[in-house]
Amino acid sequence: MPTAQLLLNALALGAAYALVALGFVLALNAAGAVNFAHGDAVMLGGVAAVVIASLCAAAGLRMPGIALLPLVVVASGALGLLIAALGYWPLRDRPPASMFVATIALAAVFEQSATAFFGPEPRTAPPVWDGAPFTVAGVALGRQPLAVVAVAAVALGGVWLLLERTQTGRRLRAVAQDREMARALGIGATRLILGAFALAGALAGLAGALLGHQFLVLSTQGPGYMLKAYIAAALGGWGSVPGALLAALLIALFETLVSAALSAVWAQAALYVVVLAILLLRPRGLFGEAVGRRA
Repeated sequence: MPTAQLLLNALALGAAYALVALGFVLALNAAGAVNFAHGDAVMLGGVAAVVIASLCAAAGLRMPGIALLPLVVVASGALGLLIAALGYWPLRDRPPASMFVATIALAAVFEQSATAFFGPEPRTAPPVWDGAPFTVAGVALGRQPLAVVAVAAVALGGVWLLLERTQTGRRLRAVAQDREMARALGIGATRLILGAFALAGALAGLAGALLGHQFLVLSTQGPGYMLKAYIAAALGGWGSVPGALLAALLIALFETLVSAALSAVWAQAALYVVVLAILLLRPRGLFGEAVGRRA
């Protein structure tokens, strides 16, 4: 495979991983606890893309893949609210370990439900942008990875604007830094936390729809995506959005290059060895906070 196409594939994978990691960190910062159902929200985003495309085809509608994404985002945002309603809200005044267990249980329910209704066979999500590759300077570049990068860039840019340039974003960051102080200042922390879960679910679902064409959609994929998000958050420094995004890109680049040189199996094994080595040498991650404070 030409180097340019290889790097584009790595960038597309990293962009999708960045969406997964950003949603994971947003929910982590808002709730102060890990949402272990986040990986299954990614998987269900892929399932939603396949199901919506099938329903449209059955109705005789030929919708392009890009047109399905808003529907997937809305459905996944609703799933994020469901996770908050079942896994966070009833346990909001309990120790974080209670939420760990609740979201692990939700992840198992999502996986088993997807297997029961969707089946165990892998399916292919519709491509975001289908067609022949572009040729740039004599190198053929696939449309799908270009579309994944473009869609992810728009989504990440939109979330950055929300967090950095709006009153809602500033209040959400205040809740993440000190929830009790934010409440004392009259900020509606609970509403913002629910909104953070909805946004995290929407980002996870969008990532699942984008990844579902290249890596297929399987009901058992949730733990794998969850592990990628957890690694990105740990490497980036717990709670650091820029750190998680950078770590997601590095993970994708490492996976792509090792897969091309050896195999996908070796890429996964080597990734975990490298992550372990990095955390032993730099336990605070790339950007920061003490590991374990919220893990």
